[in-house]
Amino acid sequence: MRTVSPDAGEWVDGFLFVANRPILDFLNTKPILANGPTELLPDVYALERWLIASGTVTSPKTKSLLRSWRQSSEAEAFRKDLIAFRERLRDAVVRMEAGSAPSDDFLKDVNARLLQYPLHTALRRRDGGVVRETFFDPAEPGDLWAPIIDGAADLLAETETSRIRQCESCIVHFFDTSKKGSRRWCSMNICGNKIKVAAYQRRKRGRDSEQQSA
Repeated sequence: MRTVSPDAGEWVDGFLFVANRPILDFLNTKPILANGPTELLPDVYALERWLIASGTVTSPKTKSLLRSWRQSSEAEAFRKDLIAFRERLRDAVVRMEAGSAPSDDFLKDVNARLLQYPLHTALRRRDGGVVRETFFDPAEPGDLWAPIIDGAADLLAETETSRIRQCESCIVHFFDTSKKGSRRWCSMNICGNKIKVAAYQRRKRGRDSEQQSA
């Protein structure tokens, strides 16, 4: 199993963004780095940084709230619950990648959180027209579930499950948005070039061996 290099260019503020779906980028917050499996959300401050880096939180008001929750026991409880959910989500995604369905218990968990933490919608003017946008306005740490659980629900309801994949070389998951649907790696920079170089070296060794035995 290959490790993920933090110097590959797809990292923002210490987090990897290669999945084309924020919920899968969230799943990838425990990659295998040089020292082994690494928790990238070890505390509330790290979670705050991920929420901002991922674009989940964009408003100045919510960013200010996040800063005020850094020492909050409620925020820490939310983080621990979120990490536990991430690992249940991982199991569901692995099942989907294998052609199976998520467990009924997991779907019940997601449905319960959707009811408890719904996203809101509003009409806004944009480019001379009107668009419908989703938003959330958290008042306490638990309200941060809204965008996370909505993203999980969208992923679970995805019709093109064949495009939800795990990198052939590491543990990173992604949604393949390529035209041909043939993406194999988390990133060409991270794993793709390594695999191509390794394949070239194997071919070269084979040619060299044939020439020596000729």
